[in-house]
Amino acid sequence: MTIQHCTLCPRGCGALRTENQGAGFCGMGANPVVARAALHFWEEPCISGKRGSGTVFFTGCCLKCVFCQNYRISTEKEVGKIISAQELADIFDRLAEQGAHNINLVNPTHFVPAILKALALRKTKLPVVYNSGGYENPETLKMLDGWIDIYLPDFKYADNLLAQKYSGAPNYVENAKASVLEMARQTGPAAFDAEGMMTRGTIVRHLILPGNTRNSIAVLDWLGESLPAGVLVSLMAQYIPCGKAEDFPEINRRITAREYHKVQEHLFRLNLDGFVQERKSASRDFIPPFNLEGVSP
Repeated sequence: MTIQHCTLCPRGCGALRTENQGAGFCGMGANPVVARAALHFWEEPCISGKRGSGTVFFTGCCLKCVFCQNYRISTEKEVGKIISAQELADIFDRLAEQGAHNINLVNPTHFVPAILKALALRKTKLPVVYNSGGYENPETLKMLDGWIDIYLPDFKYADNLLAQKYSGAPNYVENAKASVLEMARQTGPAAFDAEGMMTRGTIVRHLILPGNTRNSIAVLDWLGESLPAGVLVSLMAQYIPCGKAEDFPEINRRITAREYHKVQEHLFRLNLDGFVQERKSASRDFIPPFNLEGVSP
């Protein structure tokens, strides 16, 4: 598989990506690079359930978030094995055999063509979760229509100056807005099975950053004004300084109780349906080890 002129993400860098090499922003070839494939129990309750979500963590990223908890694989690309679409399909099937409630594609944007091929090759038809940073090209998302059951995007910023400063993405806001609406169009309102597990729908996540409650409130305001009925919101308090956060003193700390309650109260005033994460979730214990678990049989 070769991508001749890559425009999968909003950067539209036009890179040539051969099977195993790429000179674009993400630095990845066209074949998937996977750092971990295992059951994960720390997503929203309707995603993880009792048996776990079958998460596949992809290496590389189209964002450069200085605070990323997965910095080792997203930016530094320290861990990851190049595999074929067939091998990715086999991973999906092994996760299903382990009892996963769903297949959870974490940071998949730059590997969409290979993922589509793998989804067509898999044998077990569990719901598929597209778990991304929200920095998407809506045209790429349209390629996924009918293949993705649940979208789980971040909506990090309502201000492009913040997006540029902390994620190197000066056009984040307009792309995130258009992408969230496209995701919601594809899935429709949230649907659940008899166990309370999500089978279809969109959950928009927002991570509260220290010192940036105004940004969080602006994000929630837009979501309240713009989301179709049945789209859920997940307010996240798990921020801990990772990656290069130490180079940015204003975010080199956890959020305070005051910051947490200020944003939470605004969420409640807007009557947005969804989830609220507790501050005790801000722990490195919840960061999975990236050690190629589950990548090979």
